[in-house]
Amino acid sequence: SLIATASFCFIDEAVVPLVSQITDRIVCIFNIESKNGYHDSVYINAAKIFQGIHTKKLKDRVLVRYGDDSVSPMLTVKNQSFLRISYELAFNALKYQDLLEEILLDSCVYPCHSIPDELTSLLVVMLYDLQERKFQAREIFDEDEPVAEVRKIEHYLYSFKTKLAAALARCRIKHDAYSIEYTLPEAIRKQVQRASALPLCVWINTFKISLQDVFGDLKKKGFTRVESVSDFNRYTYCMDQHCNDVVFFPSSLKEELLNLDLFADCKLLLQDKSRSLAVHSAQALLNMDDDVIVAHAGSHLTIAHMSALTIHSMTRIFVCGVKSSAKAAELKNLFGQMGCKNIQLIDEDFTEIEPTDSRLQNAKVVLLLPQCSGLGVGNPVDFIVNEHGDAGLLRDVFQGCVSEDKLNTLAERQLHDLMHAMKFTKVQAIVYCTCSVYPEENELVVKKALESRVEGNKLQPYRLIPPVFSACSNPEASTETFFKMEPSETSSGCFLAVLEREKGSSDNVSAKDILARAASKGLLGDLLVEESKEEEKEQPKATQHRSDITAGGTKLKIAKLLHRQAVPNTKAEVSLPKAVGNVQQKTMNLTKSLPQLKKPRKPVPTSALPRARKRKARPASAGRARVRKARAERKRLALKTVDIVLPPVTPTYVSQQGNQPRTSARPCCAGAKGWGGRVPPPPPGGRTIAPPLTKVVKHPRPWL
Repeated sequence: SLIATASFCFIDEAVVPLVSQITDRIVCIFNIESKNGYHDSVYINAAKIFQGIHTKKLKDRVLVRYGDDSVSPMLTVKNQSFLRISYELAFNALKYQDLLEEILLDSCVYPCHSIPDELTSLLVVMLYDLQERKFQAREIFDEDEPVAEVRKIEHYLYSFKTKLAAALARCRIKHDAYSIEYTLPEAIRKQVQRASALPLCVWINTFKISLQDVFGDLKKKGFTRVESVSDFNRYTYCMDQHCNDVVFFPSSLKEELLNLDLFADCKLLLQDKSRSLAVHSAQALLNMDDDVIVAHAGSHLTIAHMSALTIHSMTRIFVCGVKSSAKAAELKNLFGQMGCKNIQLIDEDFTEIEPTDSRLQNAKVVLLLPQCSGLGVGNPVDFIVNEHGDAGLLRDVFQGCVSEDKLNTLAERQLHDLMHAMKFTKVQAIVYCTCSVYPEENELVVKKALESRVEGNKLQPYRLIPPVFSACSNPEASTETFFKMEPSETSSGCFLAVLEREKGSSDNVSAKDILARAASKGLLGDLLVEESKEEEKEQPKATQHRSDITAGGTKLKIAKLLHRQAVPNTKAEVSLPKAVGNVQQKTMNLTKSLPQLKKPRKPVPTSALPRARKRKARPASAGRARVRKARAERKRLALKTVDIVLPPVTPTYVSQQGNQPRTSARPCCAGAKGWGGRVPPPPPGGRTIAPPLTKVVKHPRPWL
């Protein structure tokens, strides 16, 4: 407030040095840190970016002229930090473009004949940085390579620092602003405040470190885990409610976090949550050996995250659109630093690849992250740097909208990509994700693609299914076909749709696919553990390997489990006829062993017999057709269980005349010898007299 008061009071240029002295004294008293400037290459990159995104005004209102921006700028990229600072500096110059132009005109610093229009962008960018440094001299870095244009503009501005400071003070009084932030429109100011307070989203690279090790390391560094972002304090963090490997940190810790070893060693990676949602929903659709097609090589972080989620499977990730060899070498180097090994690069664009390409015949999921307007992102600078996005997003975010022509162009391209993905015959699911807030890029694109039926009549059509994430407490409760997050103070905006082919019948899903998908979801843990124990018993300890926890070991166990389940079924099918034949043979032997029945004394009259229906004579061809039909029906007849009733075991008893064991005659044996066909009487008293154990011979199978 003292700095603002001093700026309000002293307006005349003669007393501006006094204002600077007061400001410096206050900075020393309160130990306020001020920026010391950037490298020359940062200013050059920022000027090139600003040249392409600056607000163009009508010809009759143009007072500050910029050079030609028809040529796409070629940026000098030393590292990600330099690139991020360049975009931030260009974005700030865009937000305060009107104020900076007013300062240049009011101080009579512009126009200048010695500065061509091509360097006006550099002049505006360096003016913003100069006022941020309170018009103090920039620190020159020893390792910095000097750029002649940067040194020329810097010397020119610093020579007019008094006039520039006075012009800035007058502008603040004119706008009644305590700081330059209050010169922005209210909507833009709120957007800036929301972006600065947005929690930092980080995912854990499981190639480098486990989740528990990350939590332990953070605890040693003084971090405390809380339940949600609403409980954030200084050194705190919380887990995401959708993805089990995503962590949130307070935005105020950004600089400190980026300096940690966890970030330097690629163990923690900063990325927008929408990309983590996309890769988790794609991983939930994969079996153990299914491949993934990443349609656009936008973000190497997204590809690496997809690779980390498939660490325990045989999945390969095909990345499309890596055209230049330099880009391929850069990506391979980045993936090598992160520990990714299952990524294969394809130089053709996704829409140039034929659906029958032999390389992609095992691909079952397409991850489609098309270029979009991106107005749902919270921090556009980080999004552009991580996703290699268009710098025009900065202009759209500042304006708060996208032109109709650009929106239509993006929607047509997105629809074309989605329809091309639906043509791949082997693909079973498509994950479509954007950071847009416009239905033209989200729901309407998906609905138009589903209505087009480009897959044809020979393939099963696609349908929308709710996305599934790893950390959801109750994933079955999700019934929404689209997953949407609106931009807020705690999260960025996101749209996600999952398209899956309809299953024609249960026969189309093989047992291998079912077991593989169950194993990928962790549902066969007990079976695989038992299988591992059996293998350990059979194999000597010296030959046991740790491949049980690898993808190959899991795949081998599934194959063995399938074989073990298939063999008993085959044996059962083969042994069933044999069992029936054995039972029939035993029944025939039993019939032969029983005494033969005598023929009845009187013939049965023919009137008592049932009369057979007389059938008309039919041609022989009809009989042969009927026989063929009966045979065909027998072939199609399913096997049924048959209950075979064996003769009961008859008890023995001893008659009064002796201890010769006899069997009670059945009614069917009426003609037994010695009784003239009559049933022998039971022993007197109805009791059975058991013979001595030594004299009774029990047949082991009395029914034979």
